Amino acid sequence: MADLINISGGCACGAIRYLSHAKPEFSYFCQCRQCQQSTGTGHAAAFIASTNTTTITGELKFWSRQVSSGNSVNQGFCPQCGSPVLSTNSSEPSALFISAGTLDEPEQFAPQRVLFHEEAQPWDQLDPSVFDQHT
Repeated sequence: MADLINISGGCACGAIRYLSHAKPEFSYFCQCRQCQQSTGTGHAAAFIASTNTTTITGELKFWSRQVSSGNSVNQGFCPQCGSPVLSTNSSEPSALFISAGTLDEPEQFAPQRVLFHEEAQPWDQLDPSVFDQHT
């Protein structure tokens, strides 16, 4: 995703849309237990975009919880279709953690790193080449 200038996407029903005018700051898979629960799968696939360069249309519904780091994470989803679109973290107020599956062109997603691999489920196998890459 390094060469992208405009990144767009949204929820399954189209009620929520986003457009970012900057390259993602970081893209990753996260295998922490919280991401497993919030996605209903073995990991989250996401990228970070700045609130300063990203426009969101439609009204997300948020669910907030404290994670193991002590930070507050607010998970935004579409109130119509339930698609998880993005999350925010109290430790990085200008960052949007956008779900890669919501991209209009999801093949653009290229994870740079796997986070919290030690919490991975044995049935959630990721490409080992991603484990050693650095941002």
